[in-house]
Amino acid sequence: MSTNLPSPETSPANLVDPAAARPFGVNTRPNTLPDVAADAAPLVQGKLNRVGMSGIEVAIRLRESSGEMMRIPARVDAYVSVDDPEVKGIHMSRLYLSLQDSLDAEFGRDQIETILKRFLDTHADISATSYVSFRYEQMMQRESLLSDHSAWRSYPVQIEAWSTGGKTTYRVHVRLTYSSACPCSAALARQLLQQQFEEQFYGHQWLATATVLNWLGSNDTLMAVPHSQRSHADITIELDDRRDDLPIDELITRTEAALNTAVQAAVKRTDEQEFARLNGENLMFCEDAARRLKNAVDAMDGIVDYRIQASHFESLHPHDAVAIVTKGIAGGLTA
Repeated sequence: MSTNLPSPETSPANLVDPAAARPFGVNTRPNTLPDVAADAAPLVQGKLNRVGMSGIEVAIRLRESSGEMMRIPARVDAYVSVDDPEVKGIHMSRLYLSLQDSLDAEFGRDQIETILKRFLDTHADISATSYVSFRYEQMMQRESLLSDHSAWRSYPVQIEAWSTGGKTTYRVHVRLTYSSACPCSAALARQLLQQQFEEQFYGHQWLATATVLNWLGSNDTLMAVPHSQRSHADITIELDDRRDDLPIDELITRTEAALNTAVQAAVKRTDEQEFARLNGENLMFCEDAARRLKNAVDAMDGIVDYRIQASHFESLHPHDAVAIVTKGIAGGLTA
């Protein structure tokens, strides 16, 4: 017998729009996502010099000497200023995406200026200054001293650039690794050698050349060895508008030539002997190294300012010997 009563599924009480019955936030997707940085006021008002991200992992495109393009890993810092004191913050994703969209171009000043402009374009209402920094390892092929071999060396590099008021400023940082043999230690070692020679041959009226050569080549003659140590030169240069490049290779080549004791890549015994000779010919305190580097940088064109730090990681002491020199311009880089 039919009762003609509605089933529970079709009763008026159950004929409700399911979407209308759900509370907001449960399986719903609002048309507009909240933007706290744009909508909220800062707890404390004030301008900020730089806001952004540091250590962004990227791959940049560098051109090899053969003309081939290669990708190498780099770390990037990306910032803009917050010049409106009433704005809470920036849009981090805009910086990140602007950076990523610019990485297919060859790394250089054109690419960097494009990135800086995009940073400002995406924050035009709040920012007047943009900043970017690239840190990576510059690979350079180096010939051995004598043995006709070659191998790759890597040099830590940082490129800083910032744009404000339509002007872009560039700074290039490189680190060299070299050997420094101590002049004082060498003098003391020579004195011990003289004393040993006098004790060995005191009273002799004359000596055959072969006798002296045999004595010099014996193990007993090596009374003392001058100490030397691996050392770093941290060099920062600021470029002027006369240069449209990033003179990394030139800076490394000039400064290594000034020191003459850069650490080697491919080494046979003949190279090791030549390296020992070069160390003996180029005895230097950290002060000597800093002055040599200063003269090399002074000879470069288009350098507005510089800061050079020579650090010798002493084998005699548990501390380092350091010398710092700057160009000394008003308002420039300081020690």
